[in-house]
Amino acid sequence: MRNLVVFYSLEGNTRLIAESIAKAINADVLELKTKKKYSDKGFKKYFWRGKSVIFKEKPELLYLDKDINQYDNIFIGTPIWVGTYAAPLNTFLKNNKIEKKNIGLFACHGGGGATKFFNNIKKEIPNNKFIGEIDFMEPLKNNKEEDVRKAIMWVKELIG
Repeated sequence: MRNLVVFYSLEGNTRLIAESIAKAINADVLELKTKKKYSDKGFKKYFWRGKSVIFKEKPELLYLDKDINQYDNIFIGTPIWVGTYAAPLNTFLKNNKIEKKNIGLFACHGGGGATKFFNNIKKEIPNNKFIGEIDFMEPLKNNKEEDVRKAIMWVKELIG
C-alpha cells in the first residue's frame, strides 16, 4: 500500500508532525504552499487566517507534484484556524477527488478546534474510510519530542 502525507503549515508545527509521520511509514509528502504568503506575525496573522476560513477562500497553490489517485492511505494535516482547517485545504479538496481511500487526520493548534476540523473534513470527502484522528498543541513550543513519538506510534498503529 502506498502512503501520502498531505499538509499545510504556517508556523512549522504541522510540518514537524507531517515529516515525522512520513519518515516513520516511508510515505511520500505533499506540502501545500500558497502563491501568496499568509502573515505569521501579529494581528495580521489572525485577521487574514480568520477571513480566509470564514469566507471559505481557496487560495491559489503552487504546483502539486503528486497524483493522489496513486495512494491507498492519505494522511491530511493542518493547523487549526478559527476552529477548523486552514484555507489552503479548501483549494486542495476542490481540485482533487478523494474517494475510496484510507484517511488519517492530524492537526496542530494553540488550544482546540480539532474536533470541528475532523467533522468538517469528513463532510467534504465522505466517500472514504477514516482510520484515525490525532491533534497536537503547538509541538514546537511544548512537547516536541513527546509529540513526535506520539505521532509515530499513532501512524504505525493505523497501518501496522
